[in-house]
Amino acid sequence: MANVTDPNKPRVVVTGASGHIGANLVRELAGRGYRVSALVRESSRALDGIGVQKIAGDILDLQSLRGAFRGADQVYHLAAFTSMQPGDYKKMESVNIEGTKNVLRACRSEGVSTLAYFSSTHVLQQAPGDRAVTEQSPLISRKRKDAGVYEYSKAMADRTVRDCDNTALSTRILYPSAVIGPNDFELSLMGQAILKMARSEFPVLVKGAYDWVDARDVSRGAVEAVEKGSGGDRYILSGHRVSISGFAGLVAELTGGKAPSLTCPTWLAKFFAPAVEKWAAWRGETPMYTRDALSAMDSPALFSHSLATEQLGYRPRPFRRSVQDALLDYAKSHEVPGMKFNDG
Repeated sequence: MANVTDPNKPRVVVTGASGHIGANLVRELAGRGYRVSALVRESSRALDGIGVQKIAGDILDLQSLRGAFRGADQVYHLAAFTSMQPGDYKKMESVNIEGTKNVLRACRSEGVSTLAYFSSTHVLQQAPGDRAVTEQSPLISRKRKDAGVYEYSKAMADRTVRDCDNTALSTRILYPSAVIGPNDFELSLMGQAILKMARSEFPVLVKGAYDWVDARDVSRGAVEAVEKGSGGDRYILSGHRVSISGFAGLVAELTGGKAPSLTCPTWLAKFFAPAVEKWAAWRGETPMYTRDALSAMDSPALFSHSLATEQLGYRPRPFRRSVQDALLDYAKSHEVPGMKFNDG
């Protein structure tokens, strides 16, 4: 059933609406009656059937942004280039840093009142000892050599948004952790990994863990941040810390497949990562384990979403439900031999 637009609701523009979070965000906004416009470049399958306006545009084209933002009250900026490969830095710098500057310029010139910028938990420095990372944690170094290429580009964009005068443009900065869940139309890096696990194509696991969050929870938290928050507010939207082996084991349980029996120490995986990255590039594939990805999984960092819970009522759903819903969604559009589900 089509969503019903409320004429009293603000007009909202979403960049990166075809991505994993974006596809869920436009559904969240449309479900609340917002008048939603989605900035798209090429593929817009993620937006089919939900009653949002599609606007052709590119965050690297300032004039197209000004046209897209004209008459908008709020902008959710998700468009970014995500990669964990060192060779992709120039594109990441252009899209993630310069593209965000263009979004800010267009917001100001077109009189947008509120901007919600999607950063990443990757840009926050790890707390010493067993202390959790919070919104008060400092950003990672300004020096490129001290961070992964993706983390560096997102941290620099984050600084640009933080420097805004919130009198003219009220900003919110959101920090999702590793995103999973349904409506992953473009098949994100995590979506590719889950499918490989479901098809028993993951040859070996690595030791380590990370924080995983459902894209639907991130979307809901973002809208609540705009509705309930104030200019300059920042919120971590994390979920549940689960080991890589635990993740793979759950996928195997839910699909009737078999989890990889081999687990590689992270230090050994890092040693072979450069060769794996070159091999994947030669085959035109995306490597599951890059040096930056391994560093993230090897990190003991704990991300606290207590501020979002306290101020926004943010409560991420169970990890098992997110994985199951993602698998059910992938099963509709990707062949997974012998897939079955145990609702447990």
